[in-house]
Amino acid sequence: MNRKIICALDTGDIHEALRVVGRLSGHVGAFKIGHGLTLPYGLDVIRKLQDAGATRIFLDLKFHDIPNSVALAVREAARQHVWMLTLHIAGGPAMMTAAVEEARSFGDTDAPLLMGVSVLTSLDQHCLTDFLGVQRPLSEHMLQLSKLAIETGLDGVVCPAPELASIRPAVGHSAILVTPGIRMPHEDHGDQKQIGTPRQALEDGADYLVIGRSLLNADDVEATLAGFNLAETSH
Repeated sequence: MNRKIICALDTGDIHEALRVVGRLSGHVGAFKIGHGLTLPYGLDVIRKLQDAGATRIFLDLKFHDIPNSVALAVREAARQHVWMLTLHIAGGPAMMTAAVEEARSFGDTDAPLLMGVSVLTSLDQHCLTDFLGVQRPLSEHMLQLSKLAIETGLDGVVCPAPELASIRPAVGHSAILVTPGIRMPHEDHGDQKQIGTPRQALEDGADYLVIGRSLLNADDVEATLAGFNLAETSH
């Protein structure tokens, strides 16, 4: 098993999700779910996936609201025993502080890991500047938001592969970096603007890799994992 790999359950079909968990739970360390499963099935889907073998659930709902609302959301996620969740750093320090305080109220063993999202990997400089009005370069914007997240008490940030080399030294080695947009060189980029290969992402400082299509479409899971050229991990 490689605990560094988080499989993205990019489906809205609970039966398909359960099949994937049954097939991959012995190979990967966690499973990421989002609106596709939680909106039609509610938070009960988390327990169903856990019962099927997904012992670590990464709840990727990207909370972004007033501090009290986000604190309530973190509370409900913690009650479902999720391992990790996301929130938008753009919600500001007060929102993040409320999330941190709520998570810590569940203690060291039951508190979910809080991961900040700075810039979606589907966005590029043109969109950031011309449509969203952010004037600083994308890399600098992502770096500053990531530092703010760690300073506010979040456990880590979601960091695309091209930014790992600059963000890792800026946030320190204790911060957790989760990298989405992982692709092999021959794979289609899809809607991702910032991508990287599994091996390079780990070498540049990623702690966890979010991988979807490569695993979901694999005929031979073990051969696909071997092709990532990653060392086996158990932590």
